[in-house]
Amino acid sequence: MIVKHGMNSGFSSLASSAVLRRQQFLIRSLRGYSDHTHQKRMEGMKCFSGGASLEADSENVLRAIIPSLDPTRHKGQAGKIAVIGGCREYTGAPYFAAISALKIGADLSHVFCTEGAATVIKSYSPELIVHPILEESYSISNVDDEGRRYVSQKILAEFDKWMERFDCLVIGPGLGRDPFLLECVSKIMKHARQSNVPIVVDGDGLFLVTNSVDLVSGYPLAVLTPNVNEYKRLVQKVLGCDVNDQDTHGELLSLCKGIGGVTILRKGKCDLISDGEIVQSVGIYGSPRRCGGQGDILSGSVAVFLSWARQHMLATEGKPIISPKNPTVLGCIAASALLRKAASLAFEHKKRSTLTTDIIECLGQSLEAICPAA
Repeated sequence: MIVKHGMNSGFSSLASSAVLRRQQFLIRSLRGYSDHTHQKRMEGMKCFSGGASLEADSENVLRAIIPSLDPTRHKGQAGKIAVIGGCREYTGAPYFAAISALKIGADLSHVFCTEGAATVIKSYSPELIVHPILEESYSISNVDDEGRRYVSQKILAEFDKWMERFDCLVIGPGLGRDPFLLECVSKIMKHARQSNVPIVVDGDGLFLVTNSVDLVSGYPLAVLTPNVNEYKRLVQKVLGCDVNDQDTHGELLSLCKGIGGVTILRKGKCDLISDGEIVQSVGIYGSPRRCGGQGDILSGSVAVFLSWARQHMLATEGKPIISPKNPTVLGCIAASALLRKAASLAFEHKKRSTLTTDIIECLGQSLEAICPAA
């Protein structure tokens, strides 16, 4: 019995030691995971250049520029946005941009697209006003040069009927790279400049602008929202060099100045925003899930917030209570922050299965958390 008891006692002691070792290993592992997660979050919260953080006060920007829900206001005063994009191959991108504008609070959202894309986009939502006026080369393949000029003039005339109604244009989501279509959109952009209508350029619109920088050069109401590859092509085209990751802020300032004072929102782990005078960053932790379409949400959001920032400037007679004072920069800060918050909220619920539509559904809730409607 004594021997048996001794064996049991030894076994119990060994078992306890093994359990203790496993517990200690688990604690160390969890602490390591927590530290790693915290580190990743901190990386997402800050962007450094030369040791100085330029993180924008995005929540105060949002609170300052979002208009109140005033019952005396009429339809259209909270924003009228137009998305120029959508062809046979790409119908999701223009929808994401246009519906995001509505979800944030714009009153009206239009999509100007090709006939082949119009029916599909209309089927996504009855909330959008869809204009099937754009044409691709295949649809006019039997038309001579004079006929092409007539078609181009007709498209431009049809769009001009609506131009003065819009607070901002979004150029590029799902646009494609058809030569005739891009030629027509180039003319629309020139007319927008003449009418002082702000433009947000994304997706294939950036392909167009990179090859024809004069379309936005010197236009302070233009916003470009390039991703990593689109930014690289812009830098090579305008500055004639490769991207310099050691001086991201200085390079961005130079690029904005090189294009004549446009505002650029450089998308990345930390979004960088500049108008050639200042650099602001938005590094709020978003989501590790990088589903396609988030850039379209961003472009539609920038359009709404840009128009609201301009209204804020008018209401305060050019003396806003916030800084920076450039409405294009303010619009970019607000849009970047809201998208990141919505993406974080969507990921919290859907994890790996998070889709762009899930993020769009979280825009209102994320905005309400910052700036309650009542």
